[in-house]
Amino acid sequence: MTPSAPGITWVLVYRTEKYKRLKAEVEKQSKKLEKKKETITESAGRQQKKKIGKKDSTSFDGRVVAKLPFTPISYIQGLSHRNLLGEDFTDCSFIFLYILCTMSIRQNIQKMLGLAPSRAATKQAGGFLGPPPQAAKFS
Repeated sequence: MTPSAPGITWVLVYRTEKYKRLKAEVEKQSKKLEKKKETITESAGRQQKKKIGKKDSTSFDGRVVAKLPFTPISYIQGLSHRNLLGEDFTDCSFIFLYILCTMSIRQNIQKMLGLAPSRAATKQAGGFLGPPPQAAKFS
């Protein structure tokens, strides 16, 4: 990144009214969500957490959260353009971005933190689509 890149970004993005308005809205929604999380008791736990999770994702319904640098193939367009108005298929919905991030980043983070199972354990367990483990043969 060149030294002028942050300045250009500030001029083209951070100082615009649209960016400031969206940032204020995100902060307001985050505060509401945090207040709701604080009020949840342990007894109400699971149901309330599910409702908050739904509220968190529905706040992005109908909003373009990213602009794809390509037009997705036809059978993926339904997911990438879900709940968005218009015919610009390079607009990306929240759920599509979430799925992409989960698929691509999750495993790498698990490996870095040492939370992923080792290759030996994975080979030994077989896996869902892999062949069943060999049964020991007794004579």
